[in-house]
Amino acid sequence: MPKTLWTPSQTFRCNSNMYAFMEWVNQKYQYVFKDYQDLWQWSIEQEEQFWESILMYFDLSYTGVYSTIKSKARNMYETSWFEGIQLNYAAHVFKNDFKNRPAIVFQGEGKEYQEFSVEELKSKTSKVTNYLREKGVKKGDRVCAMLPNSPEAIIAFLATNAIGAVWTSCSPDFGTKSIIDRFSQIEPKIFFATNAYQYNGRTYNKIEEIKLIQEAIPCIQNTVLIDYIPEIENELTHDKWEEIMKRQASEILFENVDFNHPIWILYSSGTTGKPKAITHSVGGILIEHFKALSLHQNVKKGDTFFWYSTTGWMMWNYANSALLVGGTVAIYDGSPVYPSTDTLWSFAEKGSITHFGAGASFFNLCMKEDMNFLDREKIRNIESFGSTGSPLAPECFDWFYEKVNPNLWLISLSGGTDICSGFVGGNPFGAIYKGEIQCRMLGVNLHAYSEEGQSVVEELGEMVIENAIPSMPIYFWNDKNNERYKSSYFNMYPGKWRHGDWIKITNRNSLIIYGRSDATLNRGGIRIGTSEIYSATESVEEVLDSLVVCIDRSDGTQIMPLFVQLQGNIVLDAKLKSKIKKAIKTQFSARHIPDKIYSIPDIPYTISGKKMEAPVKKILSGVSIEKSASIDAMKNPKALYYFVNFNW
Repeated sequence: MPKTLWTPSQTFRCNSNMYAFMEWVNQKYQYVFKDYQDLWQWSIEQEEQFWESILMYFDLSYTGVYSTIKSKARNMYETSWFEGIQLNYAAHVFKNDFKNRPAIVFQGEGKEYQEFSVEELKSKTSKVTNYLREKGVKKGDRVCAMLPNSPEAIIAFLATNAIGAVWTSCSPDFGTKSIIDRFSQIEPKIFFATNAYQYNGRTYNKIEEIKLIQEAIPCIQNTVLIDYIPEIENELTHDKWEEIMKRQASEILFENVDFNHPIWILYSSGTTGKPKAITHSVGGILIEHFKALSLHQNVKKGDTFFWYSTTGWMMWNYANSALLVGGTVAIYDGSPVYPSTDTLWSFAEKGSITHFGAGASFFNLCMKEDMNFLDREKIRNIESFGSTGSPLAPECFDWFYEKVNPNLWLISLSGGTDICSGFVGGNPFGAIYKGEIQCRMLGVNLHAYSEEGQSVVEELGEMVIENAIPSMPIYFWNDKNNERYKSSYFNMYPGKWRHGDWIKITNRNSLIIYGRSDATLNRGGIRIGTSEIYSATESVEEVLDSLVVCIDRSDGTQIMPLFVQLQGNIVLDAKLKSKIKKAIKTQFSARHIPDKIYSIPDIPYTISGKKMEAPVKKILSGVSIEKSASIDAMKNPKALYYFVNFNW
């Protein structure tokens, strides 16, 4: 049994939102639940009663009457929820009383610390709402954004949602092709863009990229430019954010939409071609985020919730939902380690943050630098720390309790862009075991499946979800007959969601995730598609073919090697490596650049013509070639043997 690092006190347990919810459920339905496992079992066995209880307990505002809670669909991906009612996400944000607390606290590279009241947030949102309506944006229209993690991004999203339009965003550090590949699929009417952004001490001008996006997506009718970095000249055709902000504020007229109406479009990493345009529903996100933020992360009115992210990662959408439960959302824009690894920690102190989240790679870096916070009172006052993006190294669990606070609640969260939430996460009733995630979240009937498709405990298996969840995608945008949706999750186990993670469920009902079981690259918590790297690498004339994988090491670090097959007798020298890296960065982002580049004689393929990323990853991780691949199903079997006993 692993080391127990933390056990909640009776006071912590009884003061938690989860405990209050359990007591409410017991009273309303005459149950006698006493612990989390009782509550979880009920939530999956009586799922309709459970999701209706979330709707009622959090007092969601809606019009209409629902005829059913969950539709009797033939397939999980066709499930709809609470048909017959209409509601609005942004309206739930602004019905909260923040009692003289800020709604947003913000800081960024080159930006002073700022606080925004809910009145200021509402005023600015109303101005953008009026602008969008004047430009003819209606319910169901798409609004896209290439913005930094700034208050303007939250304002633009809330304004879009308030009128029933559909939001989508990319971070400005995405390459131009990445953004065009995403936005061109959904035909947006309005484009919010930043003139520049700052990262790691450098300023990046985005004016030329904006021009290219405007030209590539002619359905964009209006571009709103935010002068995030002052004194950058441009000759763009655009409207000015600052001019919109000079307008008179007014009451926001919230457009109620069907429960299953789209709220936003997020994107997959692009492993198998163009990124999938994953579309979530307004109602599904509302009840999922109330559940996740309030019950599993214990965010309360008066708390300040921070999760380091960009506008291109689902954690941005997730973190903003702290506003739903009356929490202040804290946002930081820029490098988390510039000018030092203390940057986010100092921001946490300044903003009096009570819940601090980031990618596991950030915390691993802090551990390696042996950072110690035991004498910093405001850090010790942080109630919970959250980690996601990749598995948190067991050694990092120790670091938290030895160098940050021996009494903190450490929440390891795992889910995905697919549901814009977690499948597994925090439980304020449960102990923290070294290297383990506390629980399967309420309403999530999750199992580890053996190769035979059987649910197993204390064995490594495929993560499979056996029931529909309201925040699962309503569809992928422009996905005819749900073909990409079905192939993404339901091909391996018909009727059940195969998520693509290797997982173990312990006999204590805690969980351990061992990494992705598919080919998606997970770089420091950011999902990267192999097809994007191939596109850039193979645009270099000297490169014939390529293959990339990301290896999770036992010490919690990662290495992402790129293997290239070169034309003719060309040699991979420093100059060519530099050329390849430049192509990748220019077309996509610095995050796409591999750690190492190696020349190999041939790229392994299946008979059907698919690159064999997963087998290569297994072999490089120490799995035998026999257990990694079916040699008979290969087009060129000799190519795989290059990776056996590979010399790093």
